[in-house]
Amino acid sequence: MIPAIRTSYNQQFTPAQYQAFLDGIAADTGVVPAFRIAETPVFVPAALGSKLVQACEEIVDVLLRPDFKTITKDAIPPSLKVPRENEHPHFIVIDFAVCKTDDGALVPQLIELQGFPTMLAFQEVMARRFKTHFNIPATLSNFFNGLDESSYYQLLRDMIIGPFAPEEVILLEIKPEEQKTRIDFHSTEKNLGITTVCLTALIQEGKKLYYLRDGVKTPVQRIYNRIIFDDLQQQSETLGEHVNLFQDLDVEWITHPNWFYRISKYIMPFIHSEFVPKSWFLHELPVVPADLENYVLKPLFSFGGQGVLIDVTPEDIDRIKDPENWILQRKVKYAPAITTPTGPAICEIRMIYIWQDGAARPVLVHNLARISKGKMIGVGFNSKDTWVGGSCCFFEF
Repeated sequence: MIPAIRTSYNQQFTPAQYQAFLDGIAADTGVVPAFRIAETPVFVPAALGSKLVQACEEIVDVLLRPDFKTITKDAIPPSLKVPRENEHPHFIVIDFAVCKTDDGALVPQLIELQGFPTMLAFQEVMARRFKTHFNIPATLSNFFNGLDESSYYQLLRDMIIGPFAPEEVILLEIKPEEQKTRIDFHSTEKNLGITTVCLTALIQEGKKLYYLRDGVKTPVQRIYNRIIFDDLQQQSETLGEHVNLFQDLDVEWITHPNWFYRISKYIMPFIHSEFVPKSWFLHELPVVPADLENYVLKPLFSFGGQGVLIDVTPEDIDRIKDPENWILQRKVKYAPAITTPTGPAICEIRMIYIWQDGAARPVLVHNLARISKGKMIGVGFNSKDTWVGGSCCFFEF
């Protein structure tokens, strides 16, 4: 998206460089990615970067509303509420489509947001390997707010491990080695020194949790949570014996599971910004728009694009039995903004925030990108294309 840098990158690219890049990632993490990684990063021009930051800060302002917990009290399904919720999430991720205005200017449009961590460790590995194997100008950065590789990982250690010993903090997931994000678990273990633990391996004694570390029963003081709790609820009966995480346990959550639901597409109707598509809770929709083809219908409590109706009809709306659990959102038109040797591509940019305990506001730290040439943007939809997949951004400041 920075034309001169894009042209130079495409001209200098070779398949051998790309393979060396992938080999470097595998060497750094000890595992081969379970998803496709794109041949290119995204080069974000200063004007678009400024709009992305502005959009994020306008969203953060909503999160700072004194009544935020009140307006999101129905965001958490009653069966998924977990005790000991804290005052704010430790992680926030905000996803934007890259679009164009009528006059051709690049603009972000909000797609999704979550109070949940993302590929925090792996994204640094990917960005570093891009810089190692390709000619990425030193004037561009994958970090924000003055961070570099060293200070970024120190921030993650402070956030995730805090005052505890690394062995007392675990990354918790369901069947972690079956997850597509497992490369991030390996990167986290390597760079932070904590262990990835499957839910079924937890040991409970009273309100205390333990796990076996090299055969030694070790207390769990903090959980770096990577479990999505509606997934847990759906899989619960097939997991065999496991700790019930919905009870009051003597453990700290980084970040608490309730924030996944509070900060989600549920809050889109509360955000008023030129970078946020107009959205309504379906049960509060004043009138069905005449141009319904320009809207998308999304279930509130489904994630990863499941259940979304892209081509909405009045009959679809009439069939909804629980309109309070759906939002109607103005459709976003992705721009074919990335020029690749095999045709134009669209992209989403994820802005990654960390919110330390005691801080007045969360801080923007890193990013993630997804590049696609199809109708769907997720990395799982790009298996047959090239110059698509998971990626990262380098911003012009």
